[in-house]
Amino acid sequence: MKNTLLLLLSLLISVSINAQESSTLIKGTVIDGATGEPVIGASVIIDGTTTGAISDFDGNYAIKTSLSGTKKLVISFVGYTSIEKQVELNGSTITIGETKLNSDAIGLAEVEVIASVAIDRKTPVAVSTINPESIETKLGTKEFPEILKSTPGVYATKQGGGYGDARINIRGFNSANVAVMINGVPVNDMENGSVYWSNWAGLSDVTRSMQMQRGLGASKVAVPSVGGTLNILTKTTDAQKGGNIFYGIGNDGREKIGVTLSTGKMDNGYAVTFSGSRTTGQGFVDATSFEGYSYFINVSKEINKNHMLSFTAFGAPQEHGQRNGYNQGIEDYQKYGGIRYNSDWGYLDGQEYNLFTNFYHKPQISLNHYWTINDKSSLSTSAYVSVGQGGGTGFLGTSKDTDNYRRADGLINFEQIRDENIELAEQGLGSETILRSSNNNHTWFGALSVYENKLNDYLTFMGGLDIRYYYGEHYRQVEDLLGGNYYLSNSNMNQPNHKAVVGDKVAYNNDGEVYWLGGFTQLEYSKDKLSAFVSASLSNTTYIRYDYFQYEKGNQKSDNYNFIGYNLKGGLNYNLTGNHNVFFNTGYISRAPFFRSVFPNYTNEGNKTAENEKILSFEVGYGFRSSKFNANLNVYHTQWKDRSFTKTVNQDYTANLLGVNATHQGIELDAKYNINHKLTITGMLSIGDWRWDNDLENVPVFDQNNQQVDSVNVYIKDLHVGNSAQTTAALGLNYKIVKGLRFGVDYNFFGNNYADFDPTQRDNAEDKSEAWRMEDFNVVDLNVSYNFELGKVFNATVYGNVDNLLNSEYITDAQDGADHTAQSATRIYYGTGRTWNMGMKLKF
Repeated sequence: MKNTLLLLLSLLISVSINAQESSTLIKGTVIDGATGEPVIGASVIIDGTTTGAISDFDGNYAIKTSLSGTKKLVISFVGYTSIEKQVELNGSTITIGETKLNSDAIGLAEVEVIASVAIDRKTPVAVSTINPESIETKLGTKEFPEILKSTPGVYATKQGGGYGDARINIRGFNSANVAVMINGVPVNDMENGSVYWSNWAGLSDVTRSMQMQRGLGASKVAVPSVGGTLNILTKTTDAQKGGNIFYGIGNDGREKIGVTLSTGKMDNGYAVTFSGSRTTGQGFVDATSFEGYSYFINVSKEINKNHMLSFTAFGAPQEHGQRNGYNQGIEDYQKYGGIRYNSDWGYLDGQEYNLFTNFYHKPQISLNHYWTINDKSSLSTSAYVSVGQGGGTGFLGTSKDTDNYRRADGLINFEQIRDENIELAEQGLGSETILRSSNNNHTWFGALSVYENKLNDYLTFMGGLDIRYYYGEHYRQVEDLLGGNYYLSNSNMNQPNHKAVVGDKVAYNNDGEVYWLGGFTQLEYSKDKLSAFVSASLSNTTYIRYDYFQYEKGNQKSDNYNFIGYNLKGGLNYNLTGNHNVFFNTGYISRAPFFRSVFPNYTNEGNKTAENEKILSFEVGYGFRSSKFNANLNVYHTQWKDRSFTKTVNQDYTANLLGVNATHQGIELDAKYNINHKLTITGMLSIGDWRWDNDLENVPVFDQNNQQVDSVNVYIKDLHVGNSAQTTAALGLNYKIVKGLRFGVDYNFFGNNYADFDPTQRDNAEDKSEAWRMEDFNVVDLNVSYNFELGKVFNATVYGNVDNLLNSEYITDAQDGADHTAQSATRIYYGTGRTWNMGMKLKF
């Protein structure tokens, strides 16, 4: 027995030694061909197998394999052209050395200068980056902002559930206080700061990468980055010839077809890329059918080694039904059929008829010039134009969104409304209630130019101009007389007793004109372990209002109202070791008031004493990087002073409520663990504490003769800011099952979410109760993709997504009620139930 055991032991040792002797170790480094920086997370795979590795923080990788013979090593990363290398596996150590990956897009590096893309372990801001692979595999039927819902500090919902009606809040701040930049160009509305995602419903098709820079952000221009900056880079021009076609289907009749074609860089220096898509469906929510298109074209021309031109145009015309649900509460959902219920539609002549419909087209066109002046300096300039047209429908006249005009099934009785209008028409009278559209058209021109000069090996100077002009048209027009012959309108003093018909302007007709002139400068320092920056920007905003209904001709233009705004920002990052870094940033923003605050009474009599809003913010953070595990921890504190509020008093006067302050502070953690090249786990935890700081008492209200006529109070001290979950968490798993087959699951938790409320309405000193706190909820989403070769021409990818896998029922949005309970809350929006979609993309 003893001899037998010794024999077996010797055999095992022999096998082990032979196995070790036949094992091959492949080592190398992956770097960016343009910058020389390491590429973190590049995939290095032995072709035809699942054996491989992922490059670490220094771009290094190591693969140990028992395979032998001549094999092909495939080195790839999203956004780069893949490299293939032949290796001879012979049981020894093979050193590949440096492999340079080049961008698969022309002009991307130049766009990143204008767009102020943050660099890991160098730019001192809290940042999360979403690559196009994640957008393709995880977006599914979610709205574009929802791809960020697993990011710290972010709360994104579909709101009413209509196509493109999503919203996003960051650290408790809504879109008016979150800078949205597309290729460095600001897209927040120049009158009110809002971003309407229906205008960009096709953006997911052409997004190359998306950075969520939380807090002050890295942008140098004077943008409203109080909560953060959403930095979206679209495709430029593909460096290689090819393209793809896509077809997908989903729940509730969703169907999407798309195509992309690229010439690659041709011999004449030109390169052209085109993408287009069409998406249709009925919508998860009742009566929210939609039809949307998207298009994108980029033409680049490399004039010589120092000059390049790039022309880009994209847009997304769409029309969809909406659910605004102004008076829709929990009991309405329970009474009329569940979470899909929409109170804003009915039938007319047997056809579905929407009270609220949104239609819009906002193309953006830009021409970029990139000039490499010499080896130390460059000038990047973007000239752009955006022309938006469209609006939304609703009632005008006597609102009949009431129980008296509802059917037993909870739908609006449009037949009853029409019949009453017909009776009035027979008496020679106009319609009592009509369907109108509220149109908001605009023309926006701008130019953004950035000069960069490397003063020496450590210092870089940047400076530039930000010039914008905006003209917005705002009016209502008759869309449907609902059985009547005309609608009697007395809103236009120049045309009293106007019998308006379809297409005529009614209710209001005014324009807004905005001039913006800004300059910015930044000094960056980078040496060894330390990088730092200081930046400043200064801007002048001029507002002019035109009113064609309330003023006689020749007296319809307001005075000019000018406001100076500025930003001061600074920060530093210190890499303690190759694994650890810390950063700090701080900034002060003095932001010009929005158009509505300058003209609070909807007249041309502007408020020249309107105050700038002031924001003071600072943040500290820590990062850890290793070959397998990355983590970020940061703490932020933002004080928002002199928030601009107006309140109508006695229907005749408007009070400007100055001195309303709020503090937003919290802690954020996110991490990623690459267990191996197959399995990755991600996680996030964000805990915020966002509150109003103070009350206001006896704020005087003055009439046009500067006589005090009233006073108002606001009691909001220590109340939580509503409309966004203050505690969020996420856990994700991504697993490569076999070659080409990936599986992912994401768990998201949302809590400490208070109903939205208007602070100016909290005027009762006896009522200082918190707004209704909605129930915490969690959602599980599933995604799977399979990539495979289809013949010798196509590379195919099949996608599938199931969102809200467990079909959880939860409320995402609400407007606080009189007694701050679930029963009195209105404008309740439930999240969508279980939804699915699947699609196939053929690349060639």
